[in-house]
Amino acid sequence: MVNTSVPVKPRLHRAWLVAGVAFVALVGAAAFRAAPSVLILPLQEEFGWSTADISLAVTVNLVLFGLTAPFAAALIQRLGLRWVTTGALLLVAAGAALTVGMSARWQLVLCWGVLVGLGTGSMALVFAASVADRWFVARRGLVVGILTAGSATGQLIFLPPVAALAQAQGWRIASLAISACALAVVPLVVLFLRDRPEDVGLTRYGTDEPSPERPVGGAARNAFDGLRIGVRSGTFWLLAGGFAICGASSNGLVGTHLVPAAHDHGLPTTTAASLLAVIGIFDIVGTIASGWLTDRYDPRLLLLAYYGLRGASLLLLPALLPSLGQGVGPTMLVFIVFYGLDWVATVPPTVALCRQTFGDRAPVVFGWIFASHQLGAALMAIGAGAVRDTFGTYTPAWYAAGALCLLAATLSVGVGRGRGAATLKGEKVATPTAPPVATAS
Repeated sequence: MVNTSVPVKPRLHRAWLVAGVAFVALVGAAAFRAAPSVLILPLQEEFGWSTADISLAVTVNLVLFGLTAPFAAALIQRLGLRWVTTGALLLVAAGAALTVGMSARWQLVLCWGVLVGLGTGSMALVFAASVADRWFVARRGLVVGILTAGSATGQLIFLPPVAALAQAQGWRIASLAISACALAVVPLVVLFLRDRPEDVGLTRYGTDEPSPERPVGGAARNAFDGLRIGVRSGTFWLLAGGFAICGASSNGLVGTHLVPAAHDHGLPTTTAASLLAVIGIFDIVGTIASGWLTDRYDPRLLLLAYYGLRGASLLLLPALLPSLGQGVGPTMLVFIVFYGLDWVATVPPTVALCRQTFGDRAPVVFGWIFASHQLGAALMAIGAGAVRDTFGTYTPAWYAAGALCLLAATLSVGVGRGRGAATLKGEKVATPTAPPVATAS
C-alpha cells in the first residue's frame, strides 16, 4: 500500500524556540547593564571617584552600545545570529570579570565602558529586530516587543540581587556573579540559536516564501550602505531624533541616575534599586503590549502617545522625589508603574516604521537609529551627573528630559509624511504602509 499521507507540520514553529533562546540571551546581556546604577555608590566609597567620573564610564558604554549596533546588524547578516551572539556574551562576561581587578578610572572605562559596551551593543535592540526579521512575518511586532522586554527582565532579575550582593559581599562579588550569568547563556545560544529558518528546513513564521538572500560585501560596507540609505530619508531623521530623546530619558537619566537621586532624598540604595526592578516588571507588560498594538494600529500614533505621556511624567517627578524621605508613597508608586509601562514601549512601533520604509535593509538602518538612542543616553548620563555635581540636585535634568519627550511626541507626528525612501543604485526599498494584521497557524 502506498502511503499518501501528508507530513504533519509541528504544532509549534521553530521560530518560537529561536525567539525564546534570543530572549534568554538578552536577559543574560542585561545583567551587567543593570549594574551601574547600584555600583555608583560603592565605587565612590572605595575609590573616592565623583559621580561625573563614574558617569564617564557609563557614557562610553552607552556610546559604544549604540555605535556597535549597525555594524553588529551587518555582521549578523554575514556570520549569522549564533556566532555574533556568542562573541557578544563572552565580551560581556570578560568585561564584568576584569572589573574586579581595577584600581584606576581608566580601567573602569576600559572594562565597564569599552568591553561591556561592545558586547551589549552587539546584542541590543538590533539583535531583537534581526531575530524578528529573519524568523517571523506574522506577529513580528509582538516578537519585537517580547525580545525588547528581555532587557527589562534582566534588570528585574538581577538588579535587587546585585544591590544586595554589593552591599553584603562587596561590588567585586557582584561583578563576578554577573559574569557567570552571561557565561551561562552561551551553551543555549550555541545549541539552539540558528540564523535562518532554511537552515532547519523551514520558512519564516507566517509565510511560505523563502528568506531574503544574504547581502554581498563586507559587514562594514553593508553597515555604511545602510547609513547612506537612511540619511536620504526624512523618516530616518525623525525616528533618530525621537529615539535619541528616548535614550536620554530612559537609559541615560532614569536608568543611570534614579537610584542615586532617590538616595539623595533619603531612600536606601537597596530600596531605590527595587524601584528600578518594579519599572522592569511593568516594562515587560508595556513593551509586549506595545508590540501587540503595533501589529494592529498606526505606529505613529503610538509613538505620539508614548513620548507625550513620558514627558508629562518626568515633569512631575521632581515634586514626588522629596517625599521619599518618609518612604515610597502611593504617588511615587504610580509614577514607577506608569513609567515602567512606557520604558521601551517605543521600540516596536519604531522598528515597524523602519521596516515599512526601508524593507530588507531595515535591521541595519535601525542599527543607526538605535545608535542615536544611545548617543542621547550617553549625553544625558554624563550631563545629569554634571548637573548633580554642580547644583547638588538632579531637578534641572528631570525638567529637561520631560521637555525633550514632548518634542519627540511632536516629531512622531511627521514620521512617514514624505512617501518613499532614498535607495542605493538598483535597490528597491519599501514604501510606508499601514501595518497589516497578519495571522499564521
